[in-house]
Amino acid sequence: MEHSSGRQIPVVVLAGFLGSGKTTLLNHLLHHSGGSRIGAVVNDFGAIEIDAMAVAGALGDSTLSLGNGCLCCAVDGSELDVYLERLARPSAGIDVIVIEASGLAEPQELVRMVLASEHPGIVYGGLVEVVDAAEFARTRAGHPEIDRHLGLADLVVVNKLDRAKDAERVLDVVRSLVDRAAVVPATHGRVDPEFLFDCRPSEERVGQLSFDDLPRHGPADADEHTGHLHAAYDSLSFASAAPLDPRRLIRFLDSRPEGLYRIKGYIDFGPYDTGNRYAVHAVGRFLRFYPEAWPAGAERLTQLVLIGTGIDAATLRKELEACVADAPHTDEQGMWGVLRYVREPDDQRG
Repeated sequence: MEHSSGRQIPVVVLAGFLGSGKTTLLNHLLHHSGGSRIGAVVNDFGAIEIDAMAVAGALGDSTLSLGNGCLCCAVDGSELDVYLERLARPSAGIDVIVIEASGLAEPQELVRMVLASEHPGIVYGGLVEVVDAAEFARTRAGHPEIDRHLGLADLVVVNKLDRAKDAERVLDVVRSLVDRAAVVPATHGRVDPEFLFDCRPSEERVGQLSFDDLPRHGPADADEHTGHLHAAYDSLSFASAAPLDPRRLIRFLDSRPEGLYRIKGYIDFGPYDTGNRYAVHAVGRFLRFYPEAWPAGAERLTQLVLIGTGIDAATLRKELEACVADAPHTDEQGMWGVLRYVREPDDQRG
């Protein structure tokens, strides 16, 4: 069953050890979703405190309808598929699903469960690992598996930097442990939602209390109305009426720089595949292409958006322009690099 708009719903896995700030980050996403409907799936309802949950009202023993149309479900591993199915129904109106793992969960298993889902309405959206910068050394000593978790992550949020005495050293250590993941510094779990999913404009919600309407409390929100919240990243839009060369594009993507958190959009490979455009979705090191038939009457364009911090937009634009195909012919091996990143039904994370 497809999402009502025809888009696949990204499923983001949010992991991290107890006290790292996962719930604070999830609350932040709910408050600043930009009108997007979030399906929040959590392992342990007793341990989570989502703001304004009391005003929402229960929809059964383990599902709450949150103020802006978001849904929050309490699940264990065996129930995950059931709730992904429910949240992906067009009637739920969900735009993105965030699975908050319990503090002791094995993120790789959650990722595998999402990748193994055959539901056509969802797409894996990346693994986000949250790290407590102030307790990072103690966490590594007590939980050495954190190094492996960081190596699996697509995006790492180094949280509570304001409380860390050696913040730069912690950032350096985390960067040394990741495998091409984007590393995002944060305080109070404040990460721009655009790093993780598309925020659609808020729309009038008659009879519903939006999270945006609720009062904010505490120092975490003290400076969020100054305009700084959404000023922490750079974005680059790229469009081309001429098709892109798949080999050149793969070289560009394989060498994408640190700080380039997200790539999204559609690609026209011209004669390499005349029937399909290729949706591209990258979060940190995670990359997937999704071929889909060109909509009837659609203009055949490549349209991409790149989001990051400290990126050299002019250089990136030149590199993308160099990916434009300059030969009308194709060869049968040209798409092999792209097809490596097209999900197969039995795809598992390597």
